[in-house]
Amino acid sequence: MNIGIICEYNPFHNGHLYHLKKIKEMYPNSNIILVIDGWITQRGDLSLISKFKKAKTALEYGIDLVVELPIKYIQSADYFAKGALAILNSLNCDILVFGSESNNIDKLKKLAYEQINNKELNTLLKEELTKGLNYPTALSNTLYKLTKIKVAEANDLLGISYIKEIISNNYNITPITIKRTNNYNSKNTTGNISSATSIRELIKNNKDIKRYIPNNPEYLKNSIFLEDYFNLIKYKIITQSDLTIYQGIDIKLNNRIHKYIECSNTLDELINNIKSKNYTYNRIKRCLLFILLGIKKDEFKNYDLEYIRVLGFNNKGKNILNKCKKNIKLLTKYDKNYLEKDLEITKILSINDKIQNKSEFISLEYKSKPIMVNYE
Repeated sequence: MNIGIICEYNPFHNGHLYHLKKIKEMYPNSNIILVIDGWITQRGDLSLISKFKKAKTALEYGIDLVVELPIKYIQSADYFAKGALAILNSLNCDILVFGSESNNIDKLKKLAYEQINNKELNTLLKEELTKGLNYPTALSNTLYKLTKIKVAEANDLLGISYIKEIISNNYNITPITIKRTNNYNSKNTTGNISSATSIRELIKNNKDIKRYIPNNPEYLKNSIFLEDYFNLIKYKIITQSDLTIYQGIDIKLNNRIHKYIECSNTLDELINNIKSKNYTYNRIKRCLLFILLGIKKDEFKNYDLEYIRVLGFNNKGKNILNKCKKNIKLLTKYDKNYLEKDLEITKILSINDKIQNKSEFISLEYKSKPIMVNYE
């Protein structure tokens, strides 16, 4: 049986380890497939470390196959789910396991069916959006009006997107939830399990994180943050009057960014100045990331899955790949036809002064091959 998970591992922490242990308890002797993002995360952050380091850690803790989610899917929840589920379906995934605040799969399924089948939903959703609400809040309010079921937490809403994608495409994948043990946005640390957000804050402030991660924190040394590129982001905004060419930016957001860029001294200050009922913190951060990396709307017009980039596997993962290689293009090395944008992004990120060996940093993108782990 193939179990799929979709995670950022930014960084891999005790909550992720708990997640994996629960899966192994629930489905012993199964194969675990991880879909992971590269330098850009769906939350609007940069990955602290390269996808290859994340893949190595994942394999060390019992994942059998690690593949990368293409850049074009790193957008809103529905696009993110579209790419991740298309990959898992191509890899013959049987079960998707995801973290959930409510841990109520029946409720999430009901809401997913409601979004797909209720013809009144779009009208009500537009009414909520005209109130100046951001999309997640407007959707949550709309679903409550139709079902009297309240779902507002990020992972539940993302889970609904996963389930919608499964239903809409008739994928033979069963969605299963695991109860989240904390709020992924929380910057507070309690016990031995803490959110990735709080751990990133500790790393940023040079605090000890050993309590919250299962492996040696040395591999996170010299981690990069979006804040490191604030001056470059500011330069690009000031020198471009039209930011609507970038993914996710409409004219109103364009105007708000330009309104506050000159009076903002840090990335966080800029985002909080721009933030409104219409625009969430994560959406703004993701858009600023798109500006930094030059990710434009006209670059991604086709959202069909064209390839799967393989980052690492063990013997069980190799068997999964062998069974699906006739159905989907598998990339095990750099291919300019598909990965030129990935290389361009890596070159931009190499500007960071934390990255001392820039040529090595860049060459990882086009020289690296999948990590192979053999065991008896």
